[in-house]
Amino acid sequence: MGCACGTSIDGKVAGCKNNGACQTGGCNKMNVFDWLSNMEMPGQDSFNIVEVRFKNGRKDFYRNIDKIHLTTGDAVIVEIPNGHHLGFVSLQGELVRLQMQKKKIANDNEIKKIYRLAHTKDLEKFEEVKKRELPTLYRTREIVRELKLNMKLSDVEYQADNTKAIFYYSAEERVDFRELIKILAGEFKIRVEMRQISLRQEAGRLGGIGVCGRELCCSTWLGDFKNVATSAARYQNLSLNPSKLSGQCGRLKCCLNYELETYMEALQHIPKIETPLLTEQGEARLQKTDIFKKIMWFGFSEENTWYPLNVDRVNQILELNRAGKKPATLIADVAEAKVSVQTLNSDLERLDKKYQRTTGKKKKKRKNKRRNPNQPRNQQ
Repeated sequence: MGCACGTSIDGKVAGCKNNGACQTGGCNKMNVFDWLSNMEMPGQDSFNIVEVRFKNGRKDFYRNIDKIHLTTGDAVIVEIPNGHHLGFVSLQGELVRLQMQKKKIANDNEIKKIYRLAHTKDLEKFEEVKKRELPTLYRTREIVRELKLNMKLSDVEYQADNTKAIFYYSAEERVDFRELIKILAGEFKIRVEMRQISLRQEAGRLGGIGVCGRELCCSTWLGDFKNVATSAARYQNLSLNPSKLSGQCGRLKCCLNYELETYMEALQHIPKIETPLLTEQGEARLQKTDIFKKIMWFGFSEENTWYPLNVDRVNQILELNRAGKKPATLIADVAEAKVSVQTLNSDLERLDKKYQRTTGKKKKKRKNKRRNPNQPRNQQ
């Protein structure tokens, strides 16, 4: 989607006109395409709740009580506890109703309202307030180090009215930051709110490029973080290497869950190998499984060769083992007929005798050829 920053001009989004990436940074983060924008609901009024986007893709829902004509990307002034804030319209219409049902947000009086469209002075003041965020972030990190608090401060967000700031941090344990709040409130003259986020949310707010070469899912479209276990890697036959399975947040990659259901469905047709396969050659242990091709590789401990078997053959060997029988090899049930050593030696002896007879005849023919035909045989 195109850049969504700026106010609308004659019903069209102005944008930052950067001809590429957003100049203001992160305006396309967590965008949703409104595929119901051109569809009208017959006999019903349009949904009066609007989705508004704030810094780093944070979104919330607000009620358009005054029926203000809004366009996606418009800057609006919204109601918040003890003040107001500036955000940008990211979604409106019936798709907002579906988003609220998905996120299980009730349509009640808890939803705040939209005051008005933002004026030029509001935008100018908002830009001035945003300039305070980086200096506040650096100074707060210094204070955290001085207080020796075990927490990581990742971002600061000021309200548009310059009366409150939200400090986003991550920590493994509970942190007592009462002294920190007193110092911040006295130094910056603002109301302070400390909001703890997970490491996945922190990576989503900071953004970045993953090992796949694309932007992080958590910073572009993924909003709900589900639990990712190492069993997801085992089912997909991935190497249990933490450096390869971990994302930029230090946790297991969220994409490990994307194809897990497909693998689980395919694994239903793969037999479970709890013990080695018993053959007359020895015990064959499972080395590798190609889940979608349904091929399983087995190898003997005495050999370095792996033998590919299809699922049907593996099930057949398992049935023989349950019945107390052993196939001759992994490939065939019956061993090939072995020729005795004596038989082989007798064949070699016959070949030797035959070769001696033929060589003797050739020598006699050569002697006859050397004789003079005009000379009698008995003449010396």
